[in-house]
Amino acid sequence: MSNENFNIDLDRKDRLGFPEVIFGQAKTFEQLNNILTYYQQQKLPALATKVQAEKAQPLLEVFPEAFYDKESGVFGLNYKVNKKSNPEVVIVSGGTSDAYVVNEIYYTLSYLGTAAHRIQDVGVSGLHRLLNRLGEIKTYKIIIAVAGFEAALPTVLGGMVSQPIIAVPTSVGYGVAAHGQVALHSLLASCANGITVVNIDNGYGAAIAAFRVLHTFNQK
Repeated sequence: MSNENFNIDLDRKDRLGFPEVIFGQAKTFEQLNNILTYYQQQKLPALATKVQAEKAQPLLEVFPEAFYDKESGVFGLNYKVNKKSNPEVVIVSGGTSDAYVVNEIYYTLSYLGTAAHRIQDVGVSGLHRLLNRLGEIKTYKIIIAVAGFEAALPTVLGGMVSQPIIAVPTSVGYGVAAHGQVALHSLLASCANGITVVNIDNGYGAAIAAFRVLHTFNQK
C-alpha cells in the first residue's frame, strides 16, 4: 500500500518470512502517525524502532493501546510481547548501559513471534559473572551478544560455546571508544571463528539475523 509519503511492503512476509519494520528515528510524528494509522485500519500488527520519546508520547495519545519501550524506542501496535517458555534465543549483554539495544532485539523478536531470554551485565570486566551463567547460555540455539567499549564479550563467548553468535557493538563508551567505532572494529577483527557482526547499535538487524537462522532450521 502506498501514498505520497510511504509505500508499505506488504508482500515482504511472503517473500522473506518476516514483515516490514518501520525505522522511526528519521521519520516525523506526522509520517509515523500516517503509517501506523494504515496498519490500525487494516488491523495489522506494526513495529517501529528507535522512536524518540517526543514523538512516542503524542502517538500514544492517538493509539492508547500501543506499546512503547522508552529505553529502546520500540513502538508496537496490535501485538503482545511473546513470553512463551523455552525460548531459543538468548541475548547476552556486557553491561546495563547496553539495555537499549538488548530491548530492541527482545521486542523485535517478540514481534516476529520468537521469544528470547535476556542475560544482562555479564561483561568481561568481571569474567566470573559470565562464567556463572555459561551453562545456561549454552542451552540456547542462538546467542546474540551485545557490548560496548572494546566489545570483548562476543569474542570470549566465541571461544567457549558452539552455537551461532551474532555480535552487536554498541555506542556505549567514551573518548577513544568513538561512539562504537572501536567496538565495531574490534569485533570485525575478532580472533574467535565464525562470529557474525552487525552495525553499531543495530539491535533490529541482529534480531532479523537470528530469526532468519531459526526460520530456516524450523522449516526443515
